[in-house]
Amino acid sequence: MQYDRIDARILEIVQKNNRLTSEVIGELTGLSATACQRRLKRLRSDGIIEADVSIVSAKAVGRPIQMLVLVSLERERADIIDRFKKAIKSSAEVVNGFYVTGDADFVLYITARTMEDYEMFTRRFFYENPDIKGFKTMVVMDRVKAGFAIPVELPDE
Repeated sequence: MQYDRIDARILEIVQKNNRLTSEVIGELTGLSATACQRRLKRLRSDGIIEADVSIVSAKAVGRPIQMLVLVSLERERADIIDRFKKAIKSSAEVVNGFYVTGDADFVLYITARTMEDYEMFTRRFFYENPDIKGFKTMVVMDRVKAGFAIPVELPDE
C-alpha cells in the first residue's frame, strides 16, 4: 500500500469531509476531477481508505448510554480469541472493539437505550459466554471528541 504527497493531501481532506465532490477535492489538490476520482478509487481498492462513514450521535438516535468495557478472557487461546472477535463483529450494541495488551484482553465501546438494556446485553453477551473471565464497565459521562481521522504521514520521496 503506497501513496504519494497528493494522495496524503486527499486523505487529509476526505477524513474531514467525505462528502466533498471530486471537483472540490481536485481544486484543493491541484488535480482534475477525473484524476481525483481515479486516486480515490485506488486508495479504496488498496485498503488505505477502509470505509466512508458518517459519525452519528448516539444520543440523537435513542442510545444515550455509552460505555467502555474492559473484557478479560479465561484463557488466551487462538480459537477463544477468534470466537470472541466474531461475537464482537456480530453484535450491534458493540460500536468499536479492540484486541489489546495490558490488564484486559479487549476494550469495547458499547451503546444502549437504557441501563436495563445494557444489563440484558451483559447477561447475554458476557455471563452466558464461558470464555469470559470478567469485565469492567466504565460509563461515559461526556463524549469529548468523536472521529476516525488518522494523522497522515507524508511518504518519503
